[in-house]
Amino acid sequence: MLTIGEGVSDLFFIVGRPPQVENHGKLTPVEGTQFSPVFTTQQTEGLAHTIVGSQARLLDDLRNTGSCDCSYSLGDIARFRVNVFKQKGSFAMVLRKLNTRIPTMEDLNLPPVFKRIICEKTGLIFVTGATGSGKTTTLAAMLNGLNEEHAMHIVTLEDPVEFMHPHKAATFCQREMGKDFSTFAMGLRAALRQAPKVILVGEIRDRETMEIALTAAETGHVVFSTLHTISAGQSINRVLGMFSKEEESQVRERLAETLRWVVSQRLAPKIGGGRLMIPEIMGSNMRSREAIQLGENDVRSLHDVISQSRPEGWCTFEQSLCEAYEEQKITEETAMLLAVNKTRMRQGLDRLKKTLGRQDEANHSFKLQDFEEPPHKAASPAKNAGGAAIPGAVPPGAGAPMNLKLR
Repeated sequence: MLTIGEGVSDLFFIVGRPPQVENHGKLTPVEGTQFSPVFTTQQTEGLAHTIVGSQARLLDDLRNTGSCDCSYSLGDIARFRVNVFKQKGSFAMVLRKLNTRIPTMEDLNLPPVFKRIICEKTGLIFVTGATGSGKTTTLAAMLNGLNEEHAMHIVTLEDPVEFMHPHKAATFCQREMGKDFSTFAMGLRAALRQAPKVILVGEIRDRETMEIALTAAETGHVVFSTLHTISAGQSINRVLGMFSKEEESQVRERLAETLRWVVSQRLAPKIGGGRLMIPEIMGSNMRSREAIQLGENDVRSLHDVISQSRPEGWCTFEQSLCEAYEEQKITEETAMLLAVNKTRMRQGLDRLKKTLGRQDEANHSFKLQDFEEPPHKAASPAKNAGGAAIPGAVPPGAGAPMNLKLR
C-alpha cells in the first residue's frame, strides 16, 4: 500500500470498502491484499485491537468517546499517526504516514520570512489550517531550523509524537500525551518548570491550555502551536471563543501583546501533479495589534493590514494564489476554489491575465468575425423623373451595414 505512489499520505481501513490510500489528495483503492475485495467487521476489529493493544487510556477513550489517537510503527519501514473510531457499529481506522526524514525549510520551499519567524525570542506562533494541510510538517521544518543553529532546550507536547528530532545544536525533549503526560494543559504547566526556551504544543483545544500558553508567552518563552482555522482573522476569533464575553477585552489585550505570527496554509493541486503549499502569513505590527485589541470593523481589517504589508514578508491567500497562478503552478479554477475573498481573487486574476496576455480559461469571451456578403447585382444609380442620373446620390442598398456574426 505504501508503494502505490510517492504521494501516499493516509491509509483507510473501513468496513465494506477495500483498503484505500490517499495519493496526492486522491483516494485510491488497493487491490490484491489479504483484505480484498472489502474489509469485514471482524478484520477491522482485529486490526484495531492490534494497534490499540492494552493501553488503558486508549481503551477508555475508545469506550467513552468513540475514538482514540495513537502512534504505530512498522519497524524501520514506516511510522503512523492513527485514529481508531467507531462508525455504524464497527471499527474503522485512518493511518497518517509520518515521514522518518525531518524536512528542512528549503525542502518545503518555505518563504524567506520563515527564517525571521524562528528567530523570535518570546510570544505565540500559530500554524493553522484544516486537517491534512501540512501543519505538522511545517512546524517540524521550523523546529529543525532551530535545532541546526541554536543551542537551547526545546520541549514538545504531542499527540502522538510524529517527527523524531535528534539532538543537534539544541536539546530536544519530546513528550507524548497518554505516555508522558495526561492532558496538554498539565503538560504545558509542567513544561514551564523544565527551563525550555521553546515549547511546542501539538494543538490548543481548550481554555485552560490557551491560558497557560498566553502565560508562557508573557514570561519569556516562545510557544508554537496549531489551530484548526483557515485564516488569521478566524484564528483570533477561535482564541477569543475559548473565553467568556466578560474576559474578551483582557484576552484581546494579552493576545495583541504576545501574538507574533500566524501562518495559515492550504494544499493546492499543482499543474502536472503533486501539491503546493499556499500560505497566508501575518506578523505583528502597530496596525495588526490595533485590529486585534480593538476588533475588526469596516475601516480596520486584518485582511487589509496583511495585504498592505507585503514588503514585510506578509501575504494573503489571494496574493499567494495569484503568485502561484502567475508562475503557472496552479489553474485559475484552483485559485478561485481556495480563495478566502472570492471577489478580490477574481479581480487579481483578471489583472494578471491582462498583464500576461493569457486567454480566459473559462472561454467566456465572444469574437466578431466578418461575414462575407452574398454576391448581388450592381445597384443602379438613382434617377430623376426625366430619367437622368442624380449626381452624388447613393444607389439603393449601397452603404448597408456589414453583416456580422458571433462565434
